[in-house]
Amino acid sequence: MGARTDRARRQPVARHGVLSSPNPFVQVLTVLGAMVVVVVLSVTAVGAFYVWDAARAVEDNAVALDGDDASTLPPSIGEIEGGVNMLIIGTDSCEGANAALSGACQAKTTEGERNDVTMLVHISDEPRRVTVVSFPRDMIVPIPACTGEDGRQYSAMSAQMLNASYMYGGMNCTVLTVEKLTGIDIQFAGAIRWTGVINMSDAIGGVEVCVADDISDTHTGLNLTAGTHTLEGAEALQFLRIRHGIGDGSDLGRISNQQQFMSSMVRKLQSDGVLSNPATLFNLATTAVTQVNEKQLILSQSLANPQRMVQIAMAVKSVPYEDIVFVQYPTAYADGGDRVVPLTADGDVLFEALANNQPLQLTGSTSDGYGTEVVGQAEHPGVGTPAPTPTADAGATEAPADPATTPEPTSTSVALPSTIPGQTAKDVTCTQKQR
Repeated sequence: MGARTDRARRQPVARHGVLSSPNPFVQVLTVLGAMVVVVVLSVTAVGAFYVWDAARAVEDNAVALDGDDASTLPPSIGEIEGGVNMLIIGTDSCEGANAALSGACQAKTTEGERNDVTMLVHISDEPRRVTVVSFPRDMIVPIPACTGEDGRQYSAMSAQMLNASYMYGGMNCTVLTVEKLTGIDIQFAGAIRWTGVINMSDAIGGVEVCVADDISDTHTGLNLTAGTHTLEGAEALQFLRIRHGIGDGSDLGRISNQQQFMSSMVRKLQSDGVLSNPATLFNLATTAVTQVNEKQLILSQSLANPQRMVQIAMAVKSVPYEDIVFVQYPTAYADGGDRVVPLTADGDVLFEALANNQPLQLTGSTSDGYGTEVVGQAEHPGVGTPAPTPTADAGATEAPADPATTPEPTSTSVALPSTIPGQTAKDVTCTQKQR
């Protein structure tokens, strides 16, 4: 594993942003998957402000992160300036209706509430790019000393599975753990339980996914025939949780399956059918408020503000598919093969590129666990047919380019190590049956 001797001196990838000029049109943040939808989509329609204002529980139930800045924002609505780092957590709670969704909960073979899904969403400063980094739940990492939401103090641990961090100290502890691993500053966070995922996928009207072969998984109860399917509700949750029926049966294969789901949802949310439908946006807002009230969704204090969320949403409204990248943090199997360890030197290449706002070039496969493969490419809805170039008069001489008006070259892309699997929102992928 790579050493991190200079972590204390490194600058964070992004800090808090400030308001830019007001803009009356608010669109949907389209990059995150079922867990992320509830964090940002809930307030992307102007009408959602009324709903959110009526739901005081949003801020009352918010969780404070270390260094949280929950100050009141000015009344104008504008795109956030600077970069954004937001951690999205999916937990395996056995409370209430969630217990019926897990065999482990019903058998009472699980303790506490763990972060089975941990994703870091990085939104760059101009030019806007979005990178979603998934961290394997079975990755062995150090967990720093944490204070739980009940005030209990938890001692630092040198080597624990990542998904233990939420059980020990809640959302703030998971944030601190990812910050320690990556060396970046995370300003926003949200956690969602299984029931919240089901309700939000219903509100959005489902997401289309592709499976290459028939899938029948007794662990999640998911049964799909080969081809494309529009999944919502419990079926969407099963698809996000499945691992035994796909790829090599590991959590790494499940991550690529989740990335297929998120990529497909990006394409749906950027389509005119969703963005131009106020009823759909309003339904998302009211559903999200309900999830907060029912404790299926928890937000950091820094995020529990509708204006802040709209600012974040507006920052990514026009990001092209190829600049929305889903990757897995690089790992290698530990001795015995039951757990994975982080390849921090390779991870540094990724986060250095994000710090410099450079385009990312994927060189590895879509999945460390053989869970998906690319079957096509999607065209961004904002991409039109280029205007025809005027034909020059016969005999005319082309004028030389004026250096003063020649555009500057775009940022040099960074080829990521092949140990970092992933896909872009432009890639149409299909889930592979377990080998």
